[in-house]
Amino acid sequence: MDFYRICAKVDLNAIEENIHAVKLRCPDQKIYAVMKADGYGFGAVPIAKDLEKDDEIYGYAAATAEEAYELLEAGIKKPILILGFTFTHSYERIIREGVRPVIFTKKMADDYASYARQLGKKVFCHIGVDTGMSRIGYQVNEGSADEIAAIFKEHSELVPEGIFTHFARADEGADTSHTDEQYAKFMHMIDMLKVRGVNFKIRHCCNSAASMEYTKDKLDAVRLGVTMYGMWPSDDVDHSFPIHRAVSLVSHIVHLKTISAGTEVSYGGTYVAKAPTKIATVPVGYADGYPRSLSGKADVIIHGKRCPIVGRICMDQMMVDVSDVPDVAPMDEVTLIGKDGDEEITVEELGDLSGRFNYELACDLGIRIPRLYYRNGEMVEKKKFYK
Repeated sequence: MDFYRICAKVDLNAIEENIHAVKLRCPDQKIYAVMKADGYGFGAVPIAKDLEKDDEIYGYAAATAEEAYELLEAGIKKPILILGFTFTHSYERIIREGVRPVIFTKKMADDYASYARQLGKKVFCHIGVDTGMSRIGYQVNEGSADEIAAIFKEHSELVPEGIFTHFARADEGADTSHTDEQYAKFMHMIDMLKVRGVNFKIRHCCNSAASMEYTKDKLDAVRLGVTMYGMWPSDDVDHSFPIHRAVSLVSHIVHLKTISAGTEVSYGGTYVAKAPTKIATVPVGYADGYPRSLSGKADVIIHGKRCPIVGRICMDQMMVDVSDVPDVAPMDEVTLIGKDGDEEITVEELGDLSGRFNYELACDLGIRIPRLYYRNGEMVEKKKFYK
């Protein structure tokens, strides 16, 4: 078996159930499955390939041209939208492959149109609107509306397929005041463009949190990211929403020893045994994306029991106190994220302890970790970065 050191197990059934739960909240909306950052660390290609047959998924969203290319090269046929800035060296392939770029400056529009004319193609673009993130997108004013209308009048190669914005604080639970302001700005921009003769097939503003909770019209599409992968957008959203955990992270014990009182463990001697202590070495470290900041804070689960990490987490290894685990032995399974018996360690727990948020931690899971994909309890696919 190639996966004893560490592997991430991804439950495809759980991902589909999470999509279905959101679809029940958004029955009239298209769903873009957000695949950026290698599918939040879960593996964009295997998940997208699995979702190709899911009628509830309209298309995919990536952050970069390179992420879109990876999906294309894997045979993905559904529409792919790039949510972030694209550089001119990418334009030719984006146009040729039918990828949907975001446009938010006149220069981008002119350049895309120029490339499209040379290729004899159309560009099905989405206009980005900045309603409160101050990140990318046109600001909401008459001048922006004039420029956008002029772009589509001047360039017949550009097709106004979509328009979108992004909510900055949709995950703040019952307080929707800031989201309401952004929504109103977005609708005002749409209205200004409509008066100027520019209409869009796909208007979208809702991320995972808004897809779950926002009560206003969710328009034509929603972008489903963190919730699809079985993680909460924040602590403030309604936790009665039926999210199913989709990933577990497991390793195995590679060494056992009993150390005497006064013995230091790991770099800096930050942990000193107070009594004879049984120590297990687990071959996982911060180079795998398991945060060093969890040193002395987090637990793992062995034989259904929580065991504390002791001493500093190393680049490739960590040490765990297994004194309270009967019959512990080398090659016993170690659960770093997931459930074993009655105990469970979530990405949210590790995020809180490490001073991160949950999907930052998931995105940081490294390329040394094979991803294994399960359906109905059986492994159906695997992704290994090292052959």
